[in-house]
Amino acid sequence: MGLSLAGLDDLFNNLNQILLLAVTFFLCIGVANLLALPLLDKVMRTETKQHKREVPLSHMIMESVKLVFVVAGGLILGLMLPIGLDWVDPASEAILLVLLFLIGIQLRNSGMSLKQIIINKKGMSIALVIILTSWMGGLLAAWLLDLPYNYGLAMASGFGWYSLAGILMGDTLGPIYGGASFLLELARELVAIILIPLLIARYPLTAIGYGGATAMDFTLPIIQTTGGVKCVPIAIVSGFILSLLVPILMLFFVAL
Repeated sequence: MGLSLAGLDDLFNNLNQILLLAVTFFLCIGVANLLALPLLDKVMRTETKQHKREVPLSHMIMESVKLVFVVAGGLILGLMLPIGLDWVDPASEAILLVLLFLIGIQLRNSGMSLKQIIINKKGMSIALVIILTSWMGGLLAAWLLDLPYNYGLAMASGFGWYSLAGILMGDTLGPIYGGASFLLELARELVAIILIPLLIARYPLTAIGYGGATAMDFTLPIIQTTGGVKCVPIAIVSGFILSLLVPILMLFFVAL
């Protein structure tokens, strides 16, 4: 992604466009999610168990932020290298295929059966609310930015999975959309890390839901630590469903 950005003409203006896309989609999708998820908490009461053990928030934030430095490193390297970057797009496409293959293996090894997913109504409800409200936010952002609505729906279907979403959007729509999608989903994860401890006592489904696809992996430890073991199956099911749908929905909307 960083090397692709380095190959853009008029890089400064393109970076401004990336930030505009990322911020607009982040605000529209985030507000839509947070308006609807508390209603789910009122309908489906969920018990939580608070722990006194401190959560290493700084460590988790750095795990996300270090990927920003990787992209920045690729950008700087691409600007400094005295060679053409025509090979970057074919290479990223090949890497994407390998990544999707490994993601399939990871989801298969998650231990979730179809029965476990279906009977967990709270996890399924969270996933449904996140999908619908994210699409609403994506459509609003596309309208504000005068973008094709299918692009808005594709951007809204990353659900917090910044590594995959950035690569998918970059490979299909170019580095501007790839960079914007990466920043959008990365910002979502960073905000989720902060919001989960603050919300989970009173609004557990909201806290789990805002984490999106990361609820089954990256933000799962903080969900378990601050909300207790009863939140874990809900988080895994909602995160699993959203993770499974990210590549399917993104590629579907881009192809429209």
